[in-house]
Amino acid sequence: MSPLAVFQPPRRRVGLLAGAGRFPILFAQAARRQGLSVHCLGVEGMATEELFECCDACEFLPLARIGRAIRTFRKSAIDRVVMAGKIEKVVLVRPHLFWRLLPDWRTLHMWFRYATGNKKDDTLLLAVIREFERDGITFDSALDYCPELLVNHGFLTRRKPTPAQWKDICFGWDLAKEMGRLDVGQSVMVKETAVLAVEAIEGTDQCIRRAGELCRKGGFTVVKVAKPQQDRRFDVPTIGQQTIQTMRECGAKVLAIEEGQTIVLDQDEVVRQADEAGIAIVSVNAGDMQLRCAA
Repeated sequence: MSPLAVFQPPRRRVGLLAGAGRFPILFAQAARRQGLSVHCLGVEGMATEELFECCDACEFLPLARIGRAIRTFRKSAIDRVVMAGKIEKVVLVRPHLFWRLLPDWRTLHMWFRYATGNKKDDTLLLAVIREFERDGITFDSALDYCPELLVNHGFLTRRKPTPAQWKDICFGWDLAKEMGRLDVGQSVMVKETAVLAVEAIEGTDQCIRRAGELCRKGGFTVVKVAKPQQDRRFDVPTIGQQTIQTMRECGAKVLAIEEGQTIVLDQDEVVRQADEAGIAIVSVNAGDMQLRCAA
């Protein structure tokens, strides 16, 4: 047999910076189905070990080792990287931050060169991207590889919001968009047009729990949207089975998310669990909100 007949060109490589949750796994699986070789760096204490099974190469490293991450990707000849998964930002407000993280020099450079103005999500994540770009490593959106994870328009569940709950959705939509514009958070919890909780550093699940503690009778609405200035390379609104489980435990009854801008992980199972719990999930857009609010 001719050597040319058995030659296989090397697969194109893509790097993955992985945080917590299912999103990194689903990204890796989608990228490999497309014939890509996935090289993963997972954040210790956040990323799941399941990534070893669905990536071509995988290792974990501490959060504040940007220099090591850059060297690892360059050694593997990787110049395209995606971010996927949640990074627990609360670590930044724990005591003895420096000694907990022990940042390397590139992390310190990133921190003091690009992130001194504030510690908003966009500021920090864009700072990470700029530090990698100094070494010729470019970040793509993970959704370029798995756009099917974005939710379509309409009702996902059998149950639909009541007129009173639609009023809460309309009320919460503008508030959530404003919180996104300010880069505070993506979600608000509403009951009878009263704001129960606004998501900040704690994340959506803990915000839902806080709303549940304040609204013991339950029945409140969760509105989760993209930022008006959303950068799809990071921090895209995401829901999954854990979201529904938390809502069920805390008594939330409606989840309104933004069409084409929200990732729904394991959608079939999410819908099944929501139907079982009597939770309504609806995917809406700005046009819907204008019509509903005008009605």
